[in-house]
Amino acid sequence: MTLKEFGQSLTKDGVEGDLIKTIFVSLCTSLAILSVLYFLKLKYIENFIPKYGFYLFFAILSYSLIILSVRHVRVYREFPCMTGMMIGMTLGMIAGFLSGFYIASTNGMFWGSLFGMAIGILFGVWTGKCCGIMGVMEGTMAGFMGGLMGAMTAFMLLNDHLKETAFVVFIISGFIILGLNYLVYKETREMERKHKDSELFTVILSFILTIATTWIMVFGWRSALFQ
Repeated sequence: MTLKEFGQSLTKDGVEGDLIKTIFVSLCTSLAILSVLYFLKLKYIENFIPKYGFYLFFAILSYSLIILSVRHVRVYREFPCMTGMMIGMTLGMIAGFLSGFYIASTNGMFWGSLFGMAIGILFGVWTGKCCGIMGVMEGTMAGFMGGLMGAMTAFMLLNDHLKETAFVVFIISGFIILGLNYLVYKETREMERKHKDSELFTVILSFILTIATTWIMVFGWRSALFQ
């Protein structure tokens, strides 16, 4: 079983075929929400696009990849212990690191750490429970560390190519997420679908994450350095 076969499955009907649709729906939902917010409120905020636009855009891209993996995992519900631990660890770490990085870039390390840990632990536990308590523990630890490390990385690079680093971080994280979905694909070739989320699931999750991230970035608390 090769990456080529996995790539071909993305263009067909079925579980993997829904993944591309998930990214498209998530991006459309988040960009639509952000557009509405911009014309209603955000365009009146001084320097909104130069100050927040870059990080909000990459946050939206990141959430679409995370939601894609969540839906892929939820299709099968249960996984062997080692696979489930890898799922919880990967999604907890990536979700925590990226969300912590983006918030810390605009609000400071403390609030970035809190937000990153909350998002990372949420997704780590949610997906890691597919193999029981070990996956839950792995997801919790990964989300905890990922949130702190993402915020710390952004804070340390405030005056040293922060936006360039955000781009590199997103590319590497995207590659890791692709690897996770390939792992799920390999582990489930002999399994039947146990659950199917509607596109409403993607819309709601994208809506919540976009609103929460935008509100915290623009109107939320921030460290003294960012006042």
